[in-house]
Amino acid sequence: MQAKPQPLSARTLASWGDRLPGPAYDRDIVTPGVVHFGVGGFHRAHQAMYHDRLMNEGTAPDWGICGVGVMAADRRMQQALDAQDCLYTLVLKHSDGTYEPRVIGSIVQYLFAPDDPEAVIEKMAAESTRIVSLTVTEGGYNISDVTGEFDLSNPDVLHDLEPDAVPRTTFGLITEALRRRRKHGLAPFTVMSCDNLQGNGHLTKRVFTAFARLRERELGDWIEQEVRFPSSMVDRITPETTDADRAEVRERFGIDDRWPVVCEPYTQWVLQDAFTAGRPKYEQVGVQLVDQVEPYELMKLRLLNAS
Repeated sequence: MQAKPQPLSARTLASWGDRLPGPAYDRDIVTPGVVHFGVGGFHRAHQAMYHDRLMNEGTAPDWGICGVGVMAADRRMQQALDAQDCLYTLVLKHSDGTYEPRVIGSIVQYLFAPDDPEAVIEKMAAESTRIVSLTVTEGGYNISDVTGEFDLSNPDVLHDLEPDAVPRTTFGLITEALRRRRKHGLAPFTVMSCDNLQGNGHLTKRVFTAFARLRERELGDWIEQEVRFPSSMVDRITPETTDADRAEVRERFGIDDRWPVVCEPYTQWVLQDAFTAGRPKYEQVGVQLVDQVEPYELMKLRLLNAS
């Protein structure tokens, strides 16, 4: 008789034994070096997985991830991760129909910005945070469809530009954290886009510099000159998690996971090696560190067009 599925948590993880690979490292000593905005399926199948690989190799305990949710819909992710000690199941779905599960432990904290924006700002302003990464989709960069420039008709952006406003947006939160680091003489963190957008580093620099200059010209100039915005090319097909996926994970593996991730085995991450305050040794776990990402993007476009 099949055992009753158990809820996933740090306490229950050992009960699956060798049937369910999980963190081979002590999560109690992992500290966040990355703050990530937009913890969805892709981030958990991609960047968080690479960090988990590094930690499983016995390195990078200071490169854990603190996730941040800004949108009201992110409350669900907060609730799911809080209930599971930020653990989740990543399932690779192979072409022959086999499923390969692993529990990922690299996310060690999750903050819901609408509840406590100050906690999010202080987390980024802390010297221990060296990278702030983004998976916020194309719309999250706030580019006007009409002008192609930073969209000043966005009411939340306008709110965040008011003097002494409590930030609501990714722009407001990150810019305020950078302002505090500058004030205290700390090096800025790197702002790293992980969205599947061509030239994502250039785009990220453009929109954050535009926002900061509207708030305070000197701050905008400092961000343009001092903050690194590496470009990246990312690839891994990761469909949105469905109730059928949750049921599949329960039935196949006996795991009651509130928000598992099911994705293809193939993964690619080409990343510009341009960081302000250090980075994990990504090259040890299959990330391609390069001087310029554009040639790889052009090659990918040619291959797609040829097919």
